[in-house]
Amino acid sequence: MIPPTAPSTEEIRHRAARRVAELMHRAAEARRCELPRVEVRFDLRGLAAGQYRCEWRDGRPRCLIRFNPEVFALDPEQHLRETVAHEVAHHLTFHLHPRARPHGPEWAAWMAFFGLEARARGGYRVDGIRARRQRRFGYRCACDGREHALSATRHNRIQRGVRYRCPRCGETLQPLPGLAPGN
Repeated sequence: MIPPTAPSTEEIRHRAARRVAELMHRAAEARRCELPRVEVRFDLRGLAAGQYRCEWRDGRPRCLIRFNPEVFALDPEQHLRETVAHEVAHHLTFHLHPRARPHGPEWAAWMAFFGLEARARGGYRVDGIRARRQRRFGYRCACDGREHALSATRHNRIQRGVRYRCPRCGETLQPLPGLAPGN
């Protein structure tokens, strides 16, 4: 018997888009309401299988579900079943329960509605996928010269005026001389 070939990236994209549409349709029928559309992309990188985000532009939400083609390729059936539902549940929670926590009871209820376990993180493989690492910057506080390695994100926020304090002594963190990246 010839082993089945893995689905192509294009086939996985189409199946994911169909699954999003199917789950959205099921939710709309259950709630008896029209739900906002969500754009689906396969452009996520790193180790995350999926991501939901909604930005407000001109007073209207622009909702986006992003999937990672490399991660999906390792186990397409699991991701089409679980990851797609996970991100759709975020979309539904965001619009129907605006004050809910991302993986709170409202989100868990949508996962149960889809017949899946409500897990914040998937137990999927990421063999051979390279993860991008953020650069770190060295900062110090008043705790006997204790050093803190802050991410590039926090470093950039400090450059724009945000203040971070040491959790132990409460002093504002100061850049190390030369601001060389930390370890």
